[in-house]
Amino acid sequence: MRAVAFAPGHISGFFEPVYNKQDMTRTGSRGAGINVSLGAVSEVNVEESTSQIFEIYVNNKQSDSPVAHLALKGLLGENKVHVVVRTNLDLPVSQGFGMSAASAVSASYALARIIGVSSTDALKASHFAEVQLRTGLGDVLASCFGGIEIRKHPGLPPWGLIEHIPGNYEMVLCVVGKKLDTKKILSDSDKASDITNYGRYCTKKLLEKPSIENLFSLSQVFTKKTNLAEERVLEAIEASSRYGMASMCMLGNSVFVIGETDKLCQTLESFGEVFVCSVDECGARVLEE
Repeated sequence: MRAVAFAPGHISGFFEPVYNKQDMTRTGSRGAGINVSLGAVSEVNVEESTSQIFEIYVNNKQSDSPVAHLALKGLLGENKVHVVVRTNLDLPVSQGFGMSAASAVSASYALARIIGVSSTDALKASHFAEVQLRTGLGDVLASCFGGIEIRKHPGLPPWGLIEHIPGNYEMVLCVVGKKLDTKKILSDSDKASDITNYGRYCTKKLLEKPSIENLFSLSQVFTKKTNLAEERVLEAIEASSRYGMASMCMLGNSVFVIGETDKLCQTLESFGEVFVCSVDECGARVLEE
């Protein structure tokens, strides 16, 4: 049996990690971000087997893909099947584009369709995997619902609550530097404290006046106050600001910009690899079965 699903990439402008040791459904993040049309497509094939076997390929290379693996295991329980996942990622990993979440969500949505469980179960399995492995704290929920989102309350529904800012824009993304290790950054107590305090402040301010302009200006506040950006990233933001609104993708050595697309592409080419996309308003979905 076979199914194919897509999950959008997700860029966080700012975030406040929220951990609840007793309840993973209430663990996640407050913050704001944008789901993008570049993401992950996963084709999943399931066959009967005498034991539970997973084969995961990402961009045609065999991969451990720990978040997707844990999410799929969570969906299957003890079912003895042979699962083959082939995921294609449109954007690089560990650059703040939510690719590990998108790969887990797309694979889970496809598997859920095959085994006859709901997309809510796929969301839950992916969220638990993301939280347990500390690869992200809000990407899964955002990717499932799409759009430009403010995560008002952390965790899964009914506790997790998302508000949307309407609008669809063309966006330019640029990878400026080397990969960032989210887990390592969130384990640094000083960094984590700044991220929590400024993430809370920015979320509160955006909820007072929800707009795309405010999302970008508060993302810049968060970027500068938390000292997460390297010099080159700040230079890319500065150069892009002549032609639009720009900030750093959390957590990656990369930037996201809305404005004059052609001029932004020309400006950012000297900083690194450039991608053009748009806002994905639909969220994760099954494409075919």
